[in-house]
Amino acid sequence: MRIVMGAQNCGFGPASELVAVSRQLPGHERVFVGDGVAAVFARRNPDAFDYVYDTSGMPEQAGAAVIEDLLRGCDHVVSVMDAELVFRSVVARRPVTMVDSLFSFWRLAHSPAGIHGLCRSMPRSCYRSADRHLTRLSPHERVVAAHLLATHSVVQNFPGVAERAAELGALATGPEIHRTGPIIDVEGLRNVVRTTEPAYDLLINVGGFKNFFLDFDVNNDYLLLLRRWIPDLLRDWPRFRRVLVCGGPFGRGRERTVTVMGRQADCCFLRQRELLQVTASTADCLLAPGLTALHETIALGRLPLAIHEQHYAHVFTMRALHGTLFGRSGGRFADVVPSHALPEDDFAGTVALVELAGRIREDDGLYARYRRTFNERIEQYVSLAAPRRRQGVEELGGLLEGEPVGSVLTRTLNTSHAA
Repeated sequence: MRIVMGAQNCGFGPASELVAVSRQLPGHERVFVGDGVAAVFARRNPDAFDYVYDTSGMPEQAGAAVIEDLLRGCDHVVSVMDAELVFRSVVARRPVTMVDSLFSFWRLAHSPAGIHGLCRSMPRSCYRSADRHLTRLSPHERVVAAHLLATHSVVQNFPGVAERAAELGALATGPEIHRTGPIIDVEGLRNVVRTTEPAYDLLINVGGFKNFFLDFDVNNDYLLLLRRWIPDLLRDWPRFRRVLVCGGPFGRGRERTVTVMGRQADCCFLRQRELLQVTASTADCLLAPGLTALHETIALGRLPLAIHEQHYAHVFTMRALHGTLFGRSGGRFADVVPSHALPEDDFAGTVALVELAGRIREDDGLYARYRRTFNERIEQYVSLAAPRRRQGVEELGGLLEGEPVGSVLTRTLNTSHAA
């Protein structure tokens, strides 16, 4: 079976989940198509795909033509939170599976019934007409619409997922919603080799960072704050002699090494399975609270400490997990500036977080408070005994477990192929 695959171009979360999904579909011809940070991640993990089509830099019409040509020649489509790919697949009359790790995150101004009605009346003569028909929907609502239009809907378990699945399942028509456990690279995790002499004392995983607003050189106050803080981390923590800071902002040409008092922080971007190896062998891990990285870390038996939020989805994650040791322990910008208003909106909330990171970086008093409060969080984290850390890992594992995603996807593909 020839499968066209794509992921939402928003950080590394969707792309890493697509890579994990693709690796669980051996025996099929797997074709990635996409642009931006999703394409960067796909190129860095070429073993996960048979072909990679990067449309970055193409004129919009040319990129669309590439996608449409691939859809015409495929048997199935798998989209990780890329609503537009689902819409194009529906117009092209191709069976499509929508995979989503943030199913309970999407905020709806329209009722599910209203979105469902728009989906039922959506013209399917061409993508432009379908897209124009759905213009009244917000980006979040378009993701929900993609679930309702897809042949199959596969969602990762998380607080609030069961309630939303029941809400959409009560509509007259739509696909069955399959709830799964973590959407992660099971084979890569299984093949990790644990070393007794780790290369690093501390891992800081900042994820892909880049999304609809954040970029490496624009709206990058968070990265500039990180750049100011890393030397102070080395000064404040003699136990961390070798630190790895890993993520999209430190890709090719952006690597850097910070040395303070004989201690060193290497900032770079590793391939996914290389990062899994480091995670498994490094006792202490600071983590931007993206769900995929969190799932990978706890699957390796490591309890990470969340670092401050990059965007609004991180705020959502930390709130949803507040009842867990991980959720209670993590760093938050609200610890530094409790009075800072955070709009309850994906875009506006992310903008506010960027502004707050800039304020903290530029104001020496606020920066001193940031440094002090996060050092307190780190102190609490490193003092956790191994049994308490195991309890924290088991707590998250029990909350987020579900049917293996590979089993679900194999079943949905077989169903579509039989039809």
